[in-house]
Amino acid sequence: MQSPNLNDKYQQRRFDIYGYEKIDTEVLEAIDYEYPEKNTVVEYITDEFSSVCPWTGLPDTARLTIRYIPNKKLVELKSLKYYLTSFRNVGILQEHTVNRILDDLVKLLEPKFMEVIGEFHERGGISTRVVARYEK
Repeated sequence: MQSPNLNDKYQQRRFDIYGYEKIDTEVLEAIDYEYPEKNTVVEYITDEFSSVCPWTGLPDTARLTIRYIPNKKLVELKSLKYYLTSFRNVGILQEHTVNRILDDLVKLLEPKFMEVIGEFHERGGISTRVVARYEK
């Protein structure tokens, strides 16, 4: 009897992993901001963000904070929720996730300042905190 190949055993347990093309940037919408002369800080927080490890398909969950100073646009919240949910089965590194969200939202909103913070929950004894910033 041959000894089992552990790689094959786990390959069969791999979950569906989607590529970056499943990140739904088309759903994002901006609405007009009536106070562009002010430096008001807007902050959105969710404990329900999830994506998956690109190699194993195992879930990565995080507390995600999006903080920005709007210029002329705000993100429409329903569209933001759909956008963030589109990451659910995307295989993406935690560090790349935070930067991708920052890039997509900066492109949409052209804010004065934006910061995206991902506090990824512990897996294998290590938690990860990633901070990406943009300043005009």
